[in-house]
Amino acid sequence: MRVDEIIIAPLITEKVYDLIERENKIAFEVSKKANKYQIKKAVQELYNVEVIKVNTLIGPDGKKKAIIKLGPSDDAVDLASKLGLL
Repeated sequence: MRVDEIIIAPLITEKVYDLIERENKIAFEVSKKANKYQIKKAVQELYNVEVIKVNTLIGPDGKKKAIIKLGPSDDAVDLASKLGLL
């Protein structure tokens, strides 16, 4: 699976906005076929950030979401503003 097939789109909701500000986390909609290791590698390659942890969930709408915890040297607010979310 190619890197550009794994990450579908960044997500922004009020809850994700709080995660960005308080916990240095950011959320993406990802391919249902991607596992946590593939998601981690894709985020690191695409956005040049250090990924500490990846949590995934499949919502009631059937879409897979990944919550990405960034390393202390990277700022989720900076990444979100580069992606046009803030």
